[in-house]
Amino acid sequence: MRKSRRPTHAFPQGSGATQRRKRYALGLVAAVLAGGTAAGTLAAADGAAATTARARVGASKVVCHSDDGGLARRLSHQLADTLRKQHSKLHSTAAVAFYDRSSGTSCTYRAGTAYDSASVVKATLLGALLRQTQEEHRKLTSREKKLATAMITKSDNEATSTLWREVGRGDVQHFLDLAGMKDTEPGRHGYWGLSQVTAGDQVKLLKLLTSGNRVLNAKSRGYELGLMNKVVAGQRWGTPSGAPKDATVHVKNGWLERDAHAWRVNSIGAFTGGGHDYGIAVLSQDSKTMCDGVDTVQAASRAIHHQLNR
Repeated sequence: MRKSRRPTHAFPQGSGATQRRKRYALGLVAAVLAGGTAAGTLAAADGAAATTARARVGASKVVCHSDDGGLARRLSHQLADTLRKQHSKLHSTAAVAFYDRSSGTSCTYRAGTAYDSASVVKATLLGALLRQTQEEHRKLTSREKKLATAMITKSDNEATSTLWREVGRGDVQHFLDLAGMKDTEPGRHGYWGLSQVTAGDQVKLLKLLTSGNRVLNAKSRGYELGLMNKVVAGQRWGTPSGAPKDATVHVKNGWLERDAHAWRVNSIGAFTGGGHDYGIAVLSQDSKTMCDGVDTVQAASRAIHHQLNR
């Protein structure tokens, strides 16, 4: 993949987990003062049906589901407005998937559409390597750790190509099958950057890394998230843009220029700690420059962070 100039670093900003907890507590107090009980209020909330909100962007729709109806509506409309503006201004096309465990919220936009992975597939490759070591009942070698660190924290392509050969396309596919990432196709003939990925499957990977499961054990998950948290400063753009200051950020980005569809710029990020437990995947193409692609990814990410952490 061709090297490009480094995009402007986006510093995380904003916070909201503490305010959400305060608003929730005040809501319970208000219910008691109105003659209800906290227990009754909680029971009503538990029995409430999730809200689905939709907003159109061209021929597709942003679809958001949430236990908080207002949040679903705000997210769907702001995401749709943002994506329309980015397409009108930069001609970028995007796919988005997002989940938030704390509020029971998820959003999708063209989440099943396949994009060239560029370097975001490196997070999947590391997952496949870690699964391979689990099945072989062994630890990562010092050499594998060195390659994995370079691959994730610096997006080193040579290290990735070495691990791709050693893990093997078959074991990458084995990991995808176990993870339920049915819409992802590993690149052929060593072209890992041309793997076909979807925003929906990338969110499945983020969920796998941030919760207990039978595919990756706690040690493997902690190792991969730790590397994604240590990505070098110049590559911490993308989904972290607009993230709350008290969140721990785990990110992996990818960028690639080809004759068809111009620049692909992709970013996946998980946000944990400080009361946060959510993940965002944004894939894009058709940008005239890499910076245009970064702008599209970050605009969509900021819309999500803003509404979730009001």
